[in-house]
Amino acid sequence: MKCRDYSIKNLTYSIVILLVLMTGIKLSFAQEPLTLERSIEIAMANSPEIKRYQLSLERIQQLLNAQKASLMSQFSLTLNPYNYSHRRQFYNFLSKYYTSETKQSTGTFSIRQPIKWTDGSLFLINEFGYVDSYSEFQGERNKTYSNDLYLRFTQPIFTYNRTKLELRELELDLENAAINFAIQKLFLEYQVTQNFFNVYQQKASLDIAKDEYQNREQSYQIIKNKVEAGLDPQEELYQAELDLTRSKSDVQNVQVNLENYLDNFKKLIGLSLYDDVTVTADISHRPIEINLQTALDNGLKYRMEIRQREIDVQNAKYGVIREAALNEFKGDITISYGITGTDEKYDQMFDSPTKNEGFSLELNIPLFDWGEKKSRIKASEATVQSYELSLEEQKKDIMIEIRRAYRNLKNLVNQIEIAQQTVRSAQLTYDINLERYKNGDLTSMDLNLFQNQLSEAKLNKISTLINYKIELLNMKILSLWDFERNQRVIPEGIE
Repeated sequence: MKCRDYSIKNLTYSIVILLVLMTGIKLSFAQEPLTLERSIEIAMANSPEIKRYQLSLERIQQLLNAQKASLMSQFSLTLNPYNYSHRRQFYNFLSKYYTSETKQSTGTFSIRQPIKWTDGSLFLINEFGYVDSYSEFQGERNKTYSNDLYLRFTQPIFTYNRTKLELRELELDLENAAINFAIQKLFLEYQVTQNFFNVYQQKASLDIAKDEYQNREQSYQIIKNKVEAGLDPQEELYQAELDLTRSKSDVQNVQVNLENYLDNFKKLIGLSLYDDVTVTADISHRPIEINLQTALDNGLKYRMEIRQREIDVQNAKYGVIREAALNEFKGDITISYGITGTDEKYDQMFDSPTKNEGFSLELNIPLFDWGEKKSRIKASEATVQSYELSLEEQKKDIMIEIRRAYRNLKNLVNQIEIAQQTVRSAQLTYDINLERYKNGDLTSMDLNLFQNQLSEAKLNKISTLINYKIELLNMKILSLWDFERNQRVIPEGIE
């Protein structure tokens, strides 16, 4: 008996655990309500385009880091621990062959310091060596330690500073990559917002379609009771059944559209298509004061596309500098100073050192290039002018876009007020005519007209509110000014 009670008790525990697990599984697959902000965060983390631009930014940052590192002091050590040579040579002035043997060890330590401001280089070099040589010609063996320590400075002249130009170009490339990254993030934010509200609008449309279906059911029951009581003709019931069927079909169609929009939305933000999600948002209307002059001034000053065009102009000017250096008159100055010590004993190498001094001037003088340099410079100058025109056109386009968004926002504020009033009027009209319908003063065809007007008014109101939200974001992107918070928008990576 006890065993039986124990088995029943275990079975009960198992059932309870199973129910808990099933409940947990059910909860784990419950819909996750996504806000707009959360959707943008997920998209930023999952977007392949964002990752690609981020990798491009990182690549150029590393190239700039490498270029800056190359301007630091560079240390090098070259060792030749052992070099042996044994050969027989013919000496012309004696008309004889002699044998020589050489054993040698050398090492060179050098420090190179590039000079960014002049494009020159300063070297500190120390060459140490040991030579053990024997020559049959002299008939003696010579063992010598040697050390050569000297400074050398090289400086290009009559040409442009290549080091500074390359560094500046990489800095501009990095800035341009940061701008592209920030622009892509803003574009993704706009895409997510637009798709988010598309889903929200379809969700709201589904709610409106369900409300309409309930209203149809209510009117169907009314007309059914009247027909059964002999107060209305049979065709009124047929019409009500047809309207109810159409309303049910509308609910199903909107449901399908909602699921399609959800699939596109989940793909955009990087969620699995099997994730069960829904969206939630507050689209209540709070009019935002838009200052057109602030939008224009801030947009023209901080819009990233303008800075990109300015970078294009600057890079084109650097191209002119490079073309001007083609077949150029230029030179190089080299100055060196040092001391050399040699001796058979290591500790006596510098007892009688020798001073070494050097100076050289090398000039490259082009004679005739058949007009190649002149033509290349003109081509580069034309490129500069083209980019300057693009810069001016970009400014005009930005002004037009901001002015258009400003007008749209002003118009949408008026449209929202009209839409809200229309919904109120449509609801009151439907309620009044529904009573008339119940009293038999109105046909089902006439009631359908007022029902359609109410549904259309609700959909139009939601659409107008969503359009205002999207256009407000568009103004934020175009002017880089957040009028809701009344502050400038500074995209990440841009100062």
